[in-house]
Formats: sequence, structure tokens, C-alpha cells
Amino acid sequence: MLNNPGAAALIVRPAAPRLPSEFDRSANQHIRELLRHFGLRSSLIRFKVLNALVLASRDGHSTGVNGVHTWVASSSPQLSFISVREVLKRLCLEGLIVLENDKTYRFTRQARAILQQHNHPL
Repeated sequence: MLNNPGAAALIVRPAAPRLPSEFDRSANQHIRELLRHFGLRSSLIRFKVLNALVLASRDGHSTGVNGVHTWVASSSPQLSFISVREVLKRLCLEGLIVLENDKTYRFTRQARAILQQHNHPL
């Protein structure tokens, strides 16, 4: 069959591995909607930073830049502390999060309302 030029060759590829849930579009829809509402583009680092803040909020505490960077670096070590800090500054500037006096971050009321609309209790 392989020597027959008229025979179609069947190429078998292994199944693509499933992506972790943090990269699943439906799992990140709440963050995508949040970014869209505040006029920001979606990016991997923004997803990771916002996921860290959502998880901290669910656990009932806020976190600072060190905590966010630690969480982000656990899955993407190439993302620097400075990059995380710059994303946090931009999210503050756009009114999505607030820097508290104790140097921790929390979602604004408006951002919290959007997340709760998507059944993500904070």
C-alpha cells in the first residue's frame, strides 16, 4: 500500500493533551468578561494574576504582590516579579482592583459584582 501512489496515506497523531483548567476558555469566562468590562485585553499574565486574586478572595483573605507572584510563578516561572507588579498597577489604574493600606489587593465593588454575576462567589 505504501508503494502504491494512488493509495491515501493515513497519518495518525496522538490525541492532544487536555489543557489545565486555568487555560480552559469556559473556566476563564468570568475573568474574560471582567477584563472586557474594564476595557482591557486578555493576556495570560492577566488571567494568572486575576485567578490568584479570585482564589485569595474565595479563601477570605487578600494578598499582596509577593503572594500573587508566588502563585503565578508556580505555573509560569518565566513571569517576573516586576511583570506581576506592573499588571497589578494597571488593574488598579483601571479600577478593577484596589491597593489597601496594608499593601494587599482586593477587587472593587464593581468587579466583585461582575464576578458574582458569573456564579463566582467571593
